[in-house]
Amino acid sequence: MRSFILFCLLLSVGITSLQAQEQTYRVGLIGFYNFENLFDTLDTPDVRDTEFSPTGSKLYGTRIYREKLGNLAQVISEMGTDLSTDGLALLGVAEVENRSVLEDFVKEPAIAERNYQIVHYDSPDKRGIDVGLLYNPKYFQVESSRAVPLEIFTPAGERKYTRDILFVSGKFDGEQVYVMVNHWPSRSGGEKNTQEYRNAAAFICKSIVDSLYQVDPMAKVIIMGDLNDDPISPSIKKVLHAKGKAAQTGKKDIFNPMYEPFKSGNGTLTWNGAWNLFDQILITSPWLDKKQDGYFYQQVEIYKKPYLLQRTGKYKGSPHRTFSGDLYIGGYSDHLPVYIVLLKRM
Repeated sequence: MRSFILFCLLLSVGITSLQAQEQTYRVGLIGFYNFENLFDTLDTPDVRDTEFSPTGSKLYGTRIYREKLGNLAQVISEMGTDLSTDGLALLGVAEVENRSVLEDFVKEPAIAERNYQIVHYDSPDKRGIDVGLLYNPKYFQVESSRAVPLEIFTPAGERKYTRDILFVSGKFDGEQVYVMVNHWPSRSGGEKNTQEYRNAAAFICKSIVDSLYQVDPMAKVIIMGDLNDDPISPSIKKVLHAKGKAAQTGKKDIFNPMYEPFKSGNGTLTWNGAWNLFDQILITSPWLDKKQDGYFYQQVEIYKKPYLLQRTGKYKGSPHRTFSGDLYIGGYSDHLPVYIVLLKRM
């Protein structure tokens, strides 16, 4: 996957430059990471976060909170820095309690110099967790943003309160780009019994893409997030109609770079000893034209450093999470982060 990059010479920083076979490129890195329960230490009324408080079952105090922030910042500080010393220009995140924890996160010493800015809205999720977008203002300028509600209902007609979809439009190194950050409903209650909820989320994303295509047939859209479904699940294959191969992606289709890694046995989290690939970054077809003047898609990466994996015990080889039950084990997240590499001819 890195065969192209290995022949390139890193010349500068940030959305940086690569030179290969007498052609110079600028590089853009866009990632996603499920932060796994990044809560503050306060017990918030009407939100199910009591366990993440100093007197809760996890004894979640300031020390654990600060270590959690530091661990996550370490990961983000390293991702993609072999291609760009500024790392990720855009980072979608999930499972964050509020804007405050993101403000604390971007101040962590490992990433503070990047000056990440925040786009965040409070979601109606019963656990109090949201999604957000962090961006380096050197490379991305926000033009507009909004929270798109996901209104889903149980068979009894009761609304299930879950995460909104974050929609952001802006200029990525001067180029118009649209980003959707997602955390679709979980499989709690069974995959089949909850599939319709994720299908509903996929339908909203597809509707937004179709609307953007009507205005601009060359709209560059990124759909990222913890989708709680694999690349072969109905929400991805049937509702989004995402294609697993670039050559099969039509002009108004969506391409899923995560399909081939998943078919090869890779994933971002484990369940009952098997890998799932829930953390995905999908793109619209205009990103695929490698002859264009703007940015084009080059490759996808699952960031799977050894320290991010459990080294011993029953869950050896799985992502090294923060807690095992209520026992603090000092890990990072129960998900692995992902990112895509974009190139642009200079």
